[in-house]
Amino acid sequence: MFTIKRSENNPLLSPRREHQWEAAATFNWCPVKDKKLVHVVYRALSEREQLEEPKIHHSIIGRATTKNGIDFTDREPFIFPEKDFEKYGCEDPRITKLGDTYYTFYTALSTYPFSAEGIKIAVALSKDLKKVTAKHLVTPFNAKAMALFPKKIKGKYAALLTIDTDRPPSNIAIALFDKIEDMWSGTYWDKWLKDKESHFINFHRATDDQVELGAPPVETKDGWLVIYSHINHYTDDRRSFGIEAVLLDKKDPQLIIGRTKGSFLVPELFYEQTGMVPNIVFPSGALIQGEDLHIYYGAADTHCARASIHLDDLLRSMQPEAHKFVTRFAGNPIITPRKTKDWEAHGTFNPAAIELKNVIHILYRAMSQDDTSTIGHATTKDGFVISKRDDKPIYVPRADFENKYHPGNSGCEDPRIVEIDGILYMTYTAYDGSMPRVALSSISSQDFIAGRWDKWSMPVIITPPDVPNKDACIIPEKTKMGYVFLHRINESVCADLLQSLDFKNERVEKCIEVLYPRRGMWDGNKVGISGPPIKTRAGWLLFYHGVSETGTYRVGAVLLDLNEPTVVLSRTAVPLFEPQEDYEIKGVVPKVVFPCGQVKRKDKIFIYYGGGDDIVGVATMSLSKLLKILT
Repeated sequence: MFTIKRSENNPLLSPRREHQWEAAATFNWCPVKDKKLVHVVYRALSEREQLEEPKIHHSIIGRATTKNGIDFTDREPFIFPEKDFEKYGCEDPRITKLGDTYYTFYTALSTYPFSAEGIKIAVALSKDLKKVTAKHLVTPFNAKAMALFPKKIKGKYAALLTIDTDRPPSNIAIALFDKIEDMWSGTYWDKWLKDKESHFINFHRATDDQVELGAPPVETKDGWLVIYSHINHYTDDRRSFGIEAVLLDKKDPQLIIGRTKGSFLVPELFYEQTGMVPNIVFPSGALIQGEDLHIYYGAADTHCARASIHLDDLLRSMQPEAHKFVTRFAGNPIITPRKTKDWEAHGTFNPAAIELKNVIHILYRAMSQDDTSTIGHATTKDGFVISKRDDKPIYVPRADFENKYHPGNSGCEDPRIVEIDGILYMTYTAYDGSMPRVALSSISSQDFIAGRWDKWSMPVIITPPDVPNKDACIIPEKTKMGYVFLHRINESVCADLLQSLDFKNERVEKCIEVLYPRRGMWDGNKVGISGPPIKTRAGWLLFYHGVSETGTYRVGAVLLDLNEPTVVLSRTAVPLFEPQEDYEIKGVVPKVVFPCGQVKRKDKIFIYYGGGDDIVGVATMSLSKLLKILT
């Protein structure tokens, strides 16, 4: 489990109009550390030539220096076209220092119009990063993004590279050299190419994706960490760029020993979505400084940006078997449909939860044989074992906006409940079979504890007509912004600000976007809140569900500002937990974990969730561990 934080100073390098050679774009940079300085090399793009043919943007490799990681000085050209193999451009450098020499590999363009036959790898050697002492064409075939390991492996020089980048599918491969000169030896590569498949490392997750090496390998205590580019649906209009990572064995770097399950950084911000080529984040460098891994990436083929991850958190998340973060109760499921009771025979799932006088109350959605949803009730004292379960629903459809008018789903769905000043406010999805909207009913805490279910107030519909609205709650405390009401419209989590809880007069009228899908990630299709947020010293801790492109429901977390809960302070880059057990993978709707409530007891959080739209399960985690990651 980890979060990723973009630099607040992004973009850190942008085009400079006063420098003709980098006036159009500066992107795809790579760092190398030298004593107290960090040097970066980057792709610099000029404005289109107007007085010569072809009228193209020329790419060269620029260099710059920084002491603080924010301010970059001494920007100047470093590698530029001189030889026939690079006459139309030098692109996308990766730099490694080995011994007393800097090796900068780059994409060399020898033909125009650009074609696979003219896109190859070259290398420039330098002792001081000011003057290039030698250049060589490396690969005699189509390839990009070569990077040297910073130390020998089993006595050999080692490098990773992407081959067939412009003849998909691409593959990331390893090459081992007895001596440095082998790297630009045609004889070596002819032999290597005859058995190229034996050198491949399987970075692919799907048959229609494209992978390309990102940063040079970084040595960690657990293995060689490799940050790379993953392009989903590369060949069609659904194409999306993301950044992923694998962990390679230290002694045998052709062996993958850990990996992220998907992309953890995708285009979200303006400088990543708008530029020479929109909607691109492309990793090209990485550097460990202190406890953090800094990822250097190109944004929209225009800017240089940086994002940071706590290294140990990333490494743990890549090896989930050794580092469990969420623990499911061994006795799951704790609530299942009772086939003898018609009102819940078809499903018991998506539970709200609240603790009152040391008893946890679970309010779950119950589905009848005719697909009418009501609210069932059960209690637990230890958080796990059900001690009492009502024989009848405690809440049923009573209003026109939740009654069934034709066969199909209807009723009161997916409750969330909070206590404010001795009153319990339950929000839920009211569905009449045509338009889901949010309704609210309240009851005093005393009446609720006593089981006086006839004391529920008559529900009021609080979201506008003709707009589908779900997944709603009130943050259980008035903030300086007023009462904050969270809800989901279409695919995003919104907020509205209410001055009172008098819902005879108050209505939800606004959608202040708080949380949105991250295209290409595990929550890229849709997001919605789970239970109401928990107040912590660091902020409001909000769990949410994210739906992927394949329809899988997973759970993540965000931290909202205490005073302005519409502001997201941090967000998990990978899910906290996902469908794993049979009762989550199978069911009425497969591959679903869907919480609507959680309870905090000291440092332990109990998350109550629906599995497969059929049962109720419970999982626990440490609050302090989660906050440490989020902060």
